[in-house]
Amino acid sequence: MTVTIKDVAKKAGVSPSTVSRVLSGHPRISLETSRKVKVIMEEMGYTPNMMAKSLVSKTTNSICIILPKPAEELFSNLFFMELIRGIVTQSSRSGYDVLISSGANEKEELEAVSRLLKGRRVDGVILLYSRKDDAVIDFLQSGGYPFVLVGRSDRYEDILSVDNDNIMAAYDATNHLISMGHERIGFVSGPPNLIVSSDRLEGYRKAMQGKGLTMKEEWIVEGEFLQDSGYRAMSFFMNLPNRPTALVAVDDMVSFGVLRGLNELKYKVPEDLAIVSFNNIPLSELSSPPISSIDIGIYHLGYTASQVLIQNIQKPDNQDGYTNRFVIPHRLIVRESSMHAPGNQGV
Repeated sequence: MTVTIKDVAKKAGVSPSTVSRVLSGHPRISLETSRKVKVIMEEMGYTPNMMAKSLVSKTTNSICIILPKPAEELFSNLFFMELIRGIVTQSSRSGYDVLISSGANEKEELEAVSRLLKGRRVDGVILLYSRKDDAVIDFLQSGGYPFVLVGRSDRYEDILSVDNDNIMAAYDATNHLISMGHERIGFVSGPPNLIVSSDRLEGYRKAMQGKGLTMKEEWIVEGEFLQDSGYRAMSFFMNLPNRPTALVAVDDMVSFGVLRGLNELKYKVPEDLAIVSFNNIPLSELSSPPISSIDIGIYHLGYTASQVLIQNIQKPDNQDGYTNRFVIPHRLIVRESSMHAPGNQGV
């Protein structure tokens, strides 16, 4: 039989309202009474009714992660798994549950966010992406709902966000290839409507222009953060009459597709094509050859996003001297895939 507050109160010799105050941490309840009631709760196996508690406190102690695509696609990319691990770890330590929602398109994402927040099922939202024009961010911002963006927004510079300096990260990746002697460097980008894609492309362009190197538009291919994007790019790149000798891939999963495509075409990495990518997921070190990758601190991105969201939920008016944009440092991990000077292949 379910143990109720009345059952606990009767055994403790206090009123049900006193038990409720113990549960909410009311300052007028003495430490002795609080300890006594909590011991009895544990002995009786009492579990608070969180739904009833949330109606009183107007909080749910839950946050929501909004995935930018159907979960079955995203969970094939270890970047999102590690990001979510950071979010869940910090949320759990703060006493918050995590709900995950997704949609097949922006309209479905907006409907999910609206339903969760207006129905008071969660206290705040973490967005795992940043689009150039985003109706979800517009809704959250106009409604005054607590949320954190993993990325950055061109339109709303004052929103809470956790990000890397993706322009500088791509600059460093490209500059590494240039330092190895490469002049013909291609770029496999992500969806053009995502800010992370445009930022990394800008960093690539800055590095190339800074060294006075030629950039051909056919050396830049757009795709998704999936293996297939890298795989498809290879059949195009390697058939160019003046093909690149090196490549910057926007994501490690894309670089795995590049390796697969090159292997089928009988090309070798880094002898025929050097590669640097992003995220430094564990598989990048275990691939053949191991891939040079920009470590963006994925776990730290998720952990920090959860931390700043919960702080904002708990103390929304205590933002004096509080930064709204958190930038996680990056570093280049050099491995075999980029450690080879270019020859005269493809000339």
